Amino acid sequence: MNTKLILFLTLIFLLFNCNKENENVITYPETLELTYDFQNDNQSWEGDFADYPVGEESFYELSYELSNLPTPLNTNSGALKQSGNNHSDDLFMFIRRQINGLKPNTDYRVSYEIEFASDVADEQVGVGGSPGEGVTIKAGAVITKPEKVNQSGFYQMNIDKNNQANSGSDMVIIGDFSNDTNQNEYTLKNLVANDILTVSTNGSGELCLVIGTDSGFEATTTIYYNLIKVKLEKQ
Repeated sequence: MNTKLILFLTLIFLLFNCNKENENVITYPETLELTYDFQNDNQSWEGDFADYPVGEESFYELSYELSNLPTPLNTNSGALKQSGNNHSDDLFMFIRRQINGLKPNTDYRVSYEIEFASDVADEQVGVGGSPGEGVTIKAGAVITKPEKVNQSGFYQMNIDKNNQANSGSDMVIIGDFSNDTNQNEYTLKNLVANDILTVSTNGSGELCLVIGTDSGFEATTTIYYNLIKVKLEKQ
């Protein structure tokens, strides 16, 4: 066979295989920005509770639902409503959401912007602690699904959030429940937390977002999550 023909056929073969390999390459964005506004549904955010005795859901008045914002806010605007009566001096109310489609086994830097409604004015006094500053807002991201586990008749988290006014390795404090006013009526409050932690995805390119309130106030807290923005930056 002619040498030139052999070289030509070899070149065609190599080009074909290179193109075929390129077709199978999955590209992942360097930055993924997500926004959840809850106008029509919960957008796959699940709610749960921890740091309370097993079987005491009714006594603690635990509830989680898609709702509208309360008055005097825009009652046509959707929100995630979560509420509980803290009898244990440490009730943890949290929401979580799984994120897919990230690069497997890769570190991502996590940033949050969270807008919620609070009806607690600054520097209020309450049982066990302030109903505002005594209720910390925590956010994080983990490779495993954040959930409560039964530890000798008491529900505790399977991730490290630490307790009350202390950050953990999986969740960090980004603010508190006080509404930055001197009025005990529902007001929207915005918290921005940039680069709060780095988390690695699993082999399927998944991780879980988690946000919650960790309470030292021994009475009822009702929070409305109105808007959640998340930025995930590939490292």
